[in-house]
Amino acid sequence: MAMNVEEEVEKLKEEIKRLGQLQQDGSYKVKFGVLFNDDRCANIFEALVGTLRAAKKRKFLTYEGELLLQGVHDNVEITLKAPPATTPQAPPATTV
Repeated sequence: MAMNVEEEVEKLKEEIKRLGQLQQDGSYKVKFGVLFNDDRCANIFEALVGTLRAAKKRKFLTYEGELLLQGVHDNVEITLKAPPATTPQAPPATTV
């Protein structure tokens, strides 16, 4: 069953936190090649590049360029922006 874009973007944020490096400002950085070549990511995302673009469009993350290609852009750094500090903490989501 296909996930919707919001679900995929949320999962992508989790994977970037898992694979990336926490920065002092609360953001996370990960190279595209690390994400692309990760087995768990490969199993979750049918179209990793599409999910990255959706997340970028929603301003959750930034990276250079429009379209990332495996090999060519393996060293492109993807930055998951730090969550805004002003938002009150939402209650933890219950998993089904």
